[in-house]
Amino acid sequence: MIIKNKWYLYVTEFFAGMSVMAVELGASRLLAPYFSSSQIVWTIIIGTIMIAMALGNIYGGRMADKNPSPDRLYRRMIFAAVWIAAIPVLGKYIILGISALLIFSVSSNFLIWAAFAACMIIFVFPLFLLGTVTPSLVKYTVDSLEDSGKTVGMLNAFNTIGSIIGTFVPTFVTIPAFGTSVTFLVFAGILLLLALIYFISTKKRCVSLVSGIILFVLCCFGGFSDSFAFWETNLLYEGESVYNYLQVKEDKENVILSTNVLFGVQSVLKKDADLSGMYYDYMLAAPMLAGAEEKEKTDVLVLGNGTGTFAAQCRKFFPRSQVEGVEIDEKITALAKDYFQMPNDVKVTTYDGRAYLNAIDKTYDVILVDAFQDITIPFQMSSVEFFRLVKSHLKKDGVMAVNLNMRGESKGSINEYLSDTIGAVFENVYTIDVPNYTNRALYAFDSQEAMRRFEQGIADESEGEWKELMRTIRRDMSPYEAGSHIMTDDKAPVELLGMQVIDSLIKNEVEYYRRIYEEEGFQGLLGRL
Repeated sequence: MIIKNKWYLYVTEFFAGMSVMAVELGASRLLAPYFSSSQIVWTIIIGTIMIAMALGNIYGGRMADKNPSPDRLYRRMIFAAVWIAAIPVLGKYIILGISALLIFSVSSNFLIWAAFAACMIIFVFPLFLLGTVTPSLVKYTVDSLEDSGKTVGMLNAFNTIGSIIGTFVPTFVTIPAFGTSVTFLVFAGILLLLALIYFISTKKRCVSLVSGIILFVLCCFGGFSDSFAFWETNLLYEGESVYNYLQVKEDKENVILSTNVLFGVQSVLKKDADLSGMYYDYMLAAPMLAGAEEKEKTDVLVLGNGTGTFAAQCRKFFPRSQVEGVEIDEKITALAKDYFQMPNDVKVTTYDGRAYLNAIDKTYDVILVDAFQDITIPFQMSSVEFFRLVKSHLKKDGVMAVNLNMRGESKGSINEYLSDTIGAVFENVYTIDVPNYTNRALYAFDSQEAMRRFEQGIADESEGEWKELMRTIRRDMSPYEAGSHIMTDDKAPVELLGMQVIDSLIKNEVEYYRRIYEEEGFQGLLGRL
């Protein structure tokens, strides 16, 4: 009988460990388009999974002592497999349902509570069942106290090796190649296959196995979809890369890239307009400050090139500029060429922005820092050490521009921290808020000639929308008095600071509908939507 073959039990342990890690990584990709993939969300995922596994260990050990039949273990694996297979079918609806419920009932830390509730509902039960595997297998494999240490050690080794492989395979193979949905289905199928082999070899009838196979097949047809924004009807592209969920949609005026279903626009192409109407236009002040109109050539580096909106604008309004981009996600660069008309002469390097600066010696007239990880800023590109590195790659009269994506008005906001940190590195810091958006543009430089060059560039009588915008920027930009909130490589709490701003934005957006809900109830709310 197969249960007497310890190697099959070791194989079961191996694939159970692999499946746990695959589900954990799949969880991050399922939640990221809605809640981001920040350290906070990862903490919630890991924490809830550890809770599930701990409870599963306790329950599995007790059940193995009470009834040592392995039939129950493999039945639990069937239930876990079916649940995991159902995640691609139902998971996104559960997430949106939780978000809709909590957005009207939670006044702070919405993303934290929503992500935690989603994890508890979607992932705790199947991982609780997988947590019962190890203590159950210990019961079946230990023959005597003399070899118990060796046997338990072998089981843990197989579990660990499976977990290691289960970490790499989804990240580098199944998710980039086939998507998150297929990844869940693949590992659910593996668990179901283990149970199938067991029951066939033992010649035992199992109604739950037959039901599990039928439900798994149905989930394969119903869950074989990469669509996270299933309500959208105008998507040109939707997919995933190693780093991001990616969505390209189109309307009459724009082509838009978003890396998050619920929040934000990462890049935009205006079909019939020179200016985007967004923060990219405000970044054009940086080449003006650097004297681009006076120079024969202006070297521009964009850290976080995205789909090349700013690069294209630089090439249009400053024809003598030579633009380079750094973008960590090569799929975004491919989308830039396919959908966003990024100029072919813009060289884009697939690399982390800070690592790229560490690897080169070249200096630039303008460096734009526009790097974001979903809706948060990579901490390594927010510290005083990073901005010193940027400064070392600027020419003597060079200018750094930074897109502060989430404008916070409260004391101690993320933008105050970033501005104070930049002010500790550069002598002159100016900021301006972008109307109708949450962005704030920041310009930093040491040259005393920068403002003179800017004023000289807008002093001519030439007309045009972009020159009028430059005059508006010069009128409304204000010097920033740096404070003491300095972020370092050792301490840069960008996730928590970013969450505070997001909470404020969400609260302002839903306050109107929350008031209707409180006064008129659900029917009244439906009538206003």
